Amino acid sequence: MKIIKIGAIWCPGCLVMKKVWKNIVADYDNLDITELDYDMDNVEVSKYNPGKVLPVVIFLDKDNNELERLVGEQTEDILRRKIDEYEKN
Repeated sequence: MKIIKIGAIWCPGCLVMKKVWKNIVADYDNLDITELDYDMDNVEVSKYNPGKVLPVVIFLDKDNNELERLVGEQTEDILRRKIDEYEKN
């Protein structure tokens, strides 16, 4: 499983999610996370068509097929459940 996180420095929800992700990363050894900045990584971000609401978290399988997309702030519990669910892929 791969995780693409799309955010921006001006995004309040993205700032809130930094602490949540810090907690999650501390408990999982092998997460493959790519962080993209909405404004700075325009070419890469456009491949994922994130829309206007940030943050966006995209879960991909080993073949880079999208499994699920979460838009906006999420609870740590929701993210952990999704990671556990998709970690098998």
